[in-house]
Amino acid sequence: MYAQPWPEPLAELIELLKNLPGVGKRSAERMALALYLWDPAKLESLAGNLASLHTRIHPCPVCGNLSDAPDGGPCSICSSPVRDQSIICVVEDVAQIHSLESAGVYKGVYHVLGGRIAPLEGKFPESLSIPQLESRVSAGGFREMILALSQDIEGQATAVYLANRFQGRGFAITRPARGLPAGSDLIYADAATIALALDARTTLEQGAGEQEDK
Repeated sequence: MYAQPWPEPLAELIELLKNLPGVGKRSAERMALALYLWDPAKLESLAGNLASLHTRIHPCPVCGNLSDAPDGGPCSICSSPVRDQSIICVVEDVAQIHSLESAGVYKGVYHVLGGRIAPLEGKFPESLSIPQLESRVSAGGFREMILALSQDIEGQATAVYLANRFQGRGFAITRPARGLPAGSDLIYADAATIALALDARTTLEQGAGEQEDK
């Protein structure tokens, strides 16, 4: 009969750690053993932080980014007096905001779609935060919308859909230059590549989805 090599509490921790992105069985085992060797006070601090994540962090009511503002207030980017409120960068998820911010060149605001149009994954326009984006656009004040979506088929299709939907609203619709890796998520690009792609962003032609130099 196969014997469990780990004590039950450690085995349970390993199973939980395996749910993290990119963490397999061996990595989870190494992490669990490392955590076991931590000082108890440090472990209690980690446990407390994890337990309070959903009470201390909430979606930004404006853009969908993560916010720790009291009373459900907007995130630090939306509420910043130095951000350019006339440029909005549309991304798929909050991880992409972190990648863009690490480049240190973008000074506008964001909108998180909550995914991309991918029918095979059950993701359709109505399942994304496009109505919220529509409301922000209808309020006026934007001079540019940057569609910083993934360079794979679904990301490009979503960008074309949004470009068609928001055409003729009186602002430019652009996307980062093609220096970003094709078929890859934005979060895997380094800061220098993202900075160059943003600086050299191109106009997204409505209708056919073609690009031309801005």
